[in-house]
Amino acid sequence: MRHFHFLDRADRAQLFHIEPADLGRDDPLDLLAHGLGATLYIPATREDLVGDVLRIAGRGVASCVICLEDAIPDGAVEYAVRHVAEELVKLRGRDDLPLIFVRVRTPDQPGRLAGLMGEAADVIDGFVLPKFSTTHGPEFLDAVGDAETTIGRRLMVMPVIETPEIMYRETRVEELLGQRALLAKHSERVLAVRIGATDMASVFALRRPRDLTIYDIRIIAGAVADVVNVLGRPGGHAVTGPVWEYFTAPDRLFKPQLRETPFARTDDRELRARLLARDLDGLIREVLLDRANGLIGKTVIHPSHVPVVHALSVVSHEEYDDALGVLSAKEDGGGVARSSYRNKMNEANPHQAWAQQLLLRAQVFGVAAPDVTFVDLLAASTEEAPL
Repeated sequence: MRHFHFLDRADRAQLFHIEPADLGRDDPLDLLAHGLGATLYIPATREDLVGDVLRIAGRGVASCVICLEDAIPDGAVEYAVRHVAEELVKLRGRDDLPLIFVRVRTPDQPGRLAGLMGEAADVIDGFVLPKFSTTHGPEFLDAVGDAETTIGRRLMVMPVIETPEIMYRETRVEELLGQRALLAKHSERVLAVRIGATDMASVFALRRPRDLTIYDIRIIAGAVADVVNVLGRPGGHAVTGPVWEYFTAPDRLFKPQLRETPFARTDDRELRARLLARDLDGLIREVLLDRANGLIGKTVIHPSHVPVVHALSVVSHEEYDDALGVLSAKEDGGGVARSSYRNKMNEANPHQAWAQQLLLRAQVFGVAAPDVTFVDLLAASTEEAPL
């Protein structure tokens, strides 16, 4: 598995100072967490699950979640479990797959899938645990541990933080501290913590409008900040960005959020128009705000979201140079220095943790060539996999 694998060698050589590295399902959790990128959700009732997984892999998706929970009707659960088992066994032995997770609905489902699929269950890389809490979390985690024994290989988990206990101020801190203690007991398989923004909003009968980011909805933004504070500290768990649920744009209330200048510079005004038509300027802004607030990756529901998230995930040459400068200065005893780009100061001590995290992202998403921008990366990606 490698990001931007669909670009030909000449394009990669032109776009990247350092190309993305290969990722394997048995790599360290922190590296895999940074490599998740845009995690695409697929309803478990989709008729041709095998075809869907192979198609999205060809378009650059590195991680997907087959959903047995809110994405399917309550009356279709039994059919969906059997359908997933019957479909996924067809993928065994392939080496061109994304990381495949199943979002289960009940604690018995990891074991049921392992039993139905037999040895072929090793195509599953892990499970997404919905509505995670200190009350029901132990059942889910123990069930994944049992399934891991049955399958005979590591199974990763991604709990989804989305319950009312997290949204209500009077219970939030106690619940998050309890979840941190619980997840610490299973740290060897916790890949990342996911944010369930849709369920968070539903606690207060809200839905995020397409013209606003999740950070404009203050009651959700406050909860997200506390999740990062308690669970996402350095040395804790990766926390992924909440879902972006829009993919076409009707009439707008606000002005587009994408400046024309970067697109005019590369003569890509048509690309800007396509991004605006699909309402992807809002996604771009939210991904940047995710990163500024300590989140990595993104939950998405449409393939057109993937190249946007991945182009934004490539480390710029300037960022990479800053990170190397910070770590070099730290080795030399610390202090402050002007960046080689002569536009900011780099402080060895306070910027060290940032630099180390950035180098993980650089390893899995690569480093752009000095004059290459997000627009260049997105344009090259969408030529191969149109929006």
